[in-house]
Amino acid sequence: MSIRYKVNVNDAFSFDFEKESISQLDAVSVETNKFHILHQNLPYKAEIVSSYFNQKKYKVKVNNNTYHVAISNPLDNLIKEMGFEVGITKQINVIKAPMPGLILEINVVIGQTVKENDNLLILTAMKMENSFLSPREGVIKQIAISVGDSVVKGDLLIEFE
Repeated sequence: MSIRYKVNVNDAFSFDFEKESISQLDAVSVETNKFHILHQNLPYKAEIVSSYFNQKKYKVKVNNNTYHVAISNPLDNLIKEMGFEVGITKQINVIKAPMPGLILEINVVIGQTVKENDNLLILTAMKMENSFLSPREGVIKQIAISVGDSVVKGDLLIEFE
């Protein structure tokens, strides 16, 4: 059984390749990351401009045209189908108090768009100030507390849309 790869180009075109057909490609390395390719008796100059090896994404230039290429194997496809993609947006929708404390500061408002690691609020507990950073990008849907409120463990603090 042959291993099949899916290749997505510019998020617009998708191709399936078998491992054997890739090994039959007529390509010669002419410099680091630069290749001369012969396909159906036509020559092509190809260059790997940048690579994100762990994500299997590449920026490739072929005859002075730039393409964004993503490659996936059967395991990658299975992981995607199961919803376990690496780097997928975190699905944390609520932030709850991890301990009893007092709300010292709120740095966001309802409807505000936040990025991952933006400072949302400060909770003081046991004489320590604890900053709560946004676990993901999103929009603030609800702020269930106010500055000066006492909270107990498990109380809802902030909800995302």
